Amino acid sequence: MKVNISAVIITFNEEKNIERCILSLKNVVDEIVVVDSFSKDKTQEICLAHNVVFIEHAFKGHIEQKNWAYTQAKNNYVLSLDADEALSEELKKSILAVKNNWRNDGYAFNRLTNYCGKWIKHCGWYPDVKLRLWDRRKGVWKGVNPHDCFEMEKGIKPIHLTGDLLHYSYYTIEEHIKQINYFTDIAAKAYVQKGAKPSLFKVFASAKFMFFKTYFLKLGILNDKIKYKPYWKLNDLRNIVKDDYYRNYLETKIKKELKQISPYNYTGI
Repeated sequence: MKVNISAVIITFNEEKNIERCILSLKNVVDEIVVVDSFSKDKTQEICLAHNVVFIEHAFKGHIEQKNWAYTQAKNNYVLSLDADEALSEELKKSILAVKNNWRNDGYAFNRLTNYCGKWIKHCGWYPDVKLRLWDRRKGVWKGVNPHDCFEMEKGIKPIHLTGDLLHYSYYTIEEHIKQINYFTDIAAKAYVQKGAKPSLFKVFASAKFMFFKTYFLKLGILNDKIKYKPYWKLNDLRNIVKDDYYRNYLETKIKKELKQISPYNYTGI
């Protein structure tokens, strides 16, 4: 059947990104709704210049804000984007085809990330499959702030669309570090509220494994066009793996990584 789609975006101080996002949605969706957390920059001015539905709403958390935001759309069929994302030309065509022949409750597609001016196709960053187009009556945003994910009703399997969702993540490394500090504070508070207890071993081991996974298992070593060096050398990993306890932990993590897990369980930043 033919449907109307509302695009929903949450924002806060996104003057650098929001216009690109909005322009990519023009002639694709039937409504663009921006829910803003009282930005201090020109986000509102830019949005109103493009005649979007602009609503200010106090921010209580990423998950809470997104769940509230999609209720403001006039259509039940919702395309959820972040302000630093935009539709590729191929993805636009795929979504237009879905509008004219809606036949599933949810649709997913690959996200391609631009980091400091470079498109990253390794390190586990691509294909970063995202479930972003759905019937809002069939699911809800869940997760642990700030890492949200949309969960559909049990038994619903999203259809994968061709084309990339373009993600303009960070323009500088300094900007990335600032965001990491901000997100880790939010995540730490969220986990404490859930009763989780911190572990120094987990902090150390997870960081080391993350380097091993992204640089070797996920072929991040192939992204050598970005001029940076890893924090740990291979010799450091060899020394760590000599420890029996950590080696068993690492082997378990690698086995899990190599298993085929549904890409629709991936979450985001």
